Amino acid sequence: MAELVLGPVLRHVDSTSATVWVETDSPCEVGILGRHGSTFQVGEQHFALVVVDGLTPGESVEYEVALDGERVWPEAGSEFPPCRIRTREVRTLLFGSCRAAKATPGVLEADRVGPDALDAYALRMMERPETEWADALILLGDQVYADQPTPQLQEWLTSRRAGAEPAEEVVSFREYAELYHESWSDPEIRWLMSTVATSMIFDDHDVRDDWNTSRAWREQMAEKPWWSERIRAGLASYWVYQHLGNLSPVELAGNELYLEVSKSGGDVRGLLEDFGARADLEADGRKPARWSYRRDFGRIRLLVIDTRSGRILDGRRLMVGEEEFEWIEANAAGDYDHLLIGSSLPWLMPHALSHLQSLNERAASLPGRRGRLGEKFRQAADLEHWPAFRSSFVQLSTLIHRLGRVPDPPSTICVLSGDVHHSYAARADYDPPTESQVLQLVCSPVHNDPPKIFRPMFALSWARPLAAALRRLARHRGISADPLRWEKISGPHFGNSIGSLHISGRTCRFELETALPGTGLHRVTELEFPAPAPR
Repeated sequence: MAELVLGPVLRHVDSTSATVWVETDSPCEVGILGRHGSTFQVGEQHFALVVVDGLTPGESVEYEVALDGERVWPEAGSEFPPCRIRTREVRTLLFGSCRAAKATPGVLEADRVGPDALDAYALRMMERPETEWADALILLGDQVYADQPTPQLQEWLTSRRAGAEPAEEVVSFREYAELYHESWSDPEIRWLMSTVATSMIFDDHDVRDDWNTSRAWREQMAEKPWWSERIRAGLASYWVYQHLGNLSPVELAGNELYLEVSKSGGDVRGLLEDFGARADLEADGRKPARWSYRRDFGRIRLLVIDTRSGRILDGRRLMVGEEEFEWIEANAAGDYDHLLIGSSLPWLMPHALSHLQSLNERAASLPGRRGRLGEKFRQAADLEHWPAFRSSFVQLSTLIHRLGRVPDPPSTICVLSGDVHHSYAARADYDPPTESQVLQLVCSPVHNDPPKIFRPMFALSWARPLAAALRRLARHRGISADPLRWEKISGPHFGNSIGSLHISGRTCRFELETALPGTGLHRVTELEFPAPAPR
């Protein structure tokens, strides 16, 4: 009899349908609420994405998972509440990034980097009435750490590969799969992801630290004999474990790769890894695969931007290519109350860091020794956020300005980000002003801990004198003035945290909570952004 390896993970949910993702140990038919889907095979693994349609808007329905007609989920004797699909209005959205697997699964206090904030949220949520549960979860990168596995996974890799390079890093699809098994098998996380509709996007550690920092970085990696397999497997596994569930049933029905995979009847690992190789290419300023996507939660629009694989690094540096930015502009247009732009990398950073990144981009583009030094500093200091792609920073800033001034604009435009291992909120101001409130909200990490020296460095990077000095230098180097102003309104906050947006009509409330050992979550900031005054 087939067994459930991982999942169920509740993914795309709208008013009448949902998709549920599972991994099994053998081929089978997966049944959920009378709907069925067959598994597809990738190497040693088997997966299914079941479309549950015909749901009633505004309902909350319990569901079970059956494999070949035998119930396998919930597990017998489970202490967790029943998992549910909820098609009600979305009121609470969670977000965060940088969630490393726990060295001791299921034990909040035992991990050297502190308690997992998402784990702590799940524990609290299961004790509360369903009316207070979160409705959606947005994971903004570094769901797995392919280059920094836990000690137990390092031992598994050593026994599997007998010391083959790269030491203590994953390479193959099967090894990537083990990362997800370790991260998503935690009982509390597994229950949370079975009940809260989850959206995802990658960041660098989902593939490798500094992924696509620059053309020079890509050339360095291409020289490594194992890199070709690594990037092929990394993007193939991302498609299976993360990207597939971001798509709606309508998008799935028109997705050529998904249709080929679901109808193949055999092992599709080669097919997916060939796709991964193509997706990594860049030709004529374009990428052949789009990982960015859009989801609508009633009057809330979520637009998630790929800020890693979609970079253009030949010639003019761009965070995303012009063709993809046209897609972003088209999907940002519409009638909604709140626009959430998911970007794993912050758009608005501490002012000193922002100016430094733009300065470094200019330095790295110089010929000769100065350019090589600039490139080394870019990689060593991780100077690869939106301001380090100055053209794209201005392009996104201009788009947000325009969206905030259209007739009947959204009440809020929130850029949700992670990556930088501290959390903060910043408010943007434009000339002429927007009617929308424009905010940068950062939550990082969910479960990780950078070196403690980062904390004073991040705090100092908000200092006005340092920012002013770097801005003067940027002006001297010919870098144009920023197209907007912004100010920090909360932070910097440190520690394992989870961010939440509580939305009612045209009002949005942001909360940041940090997990402390043995005591659960503690609120560190709460900000409310009311609707603009009637015109």
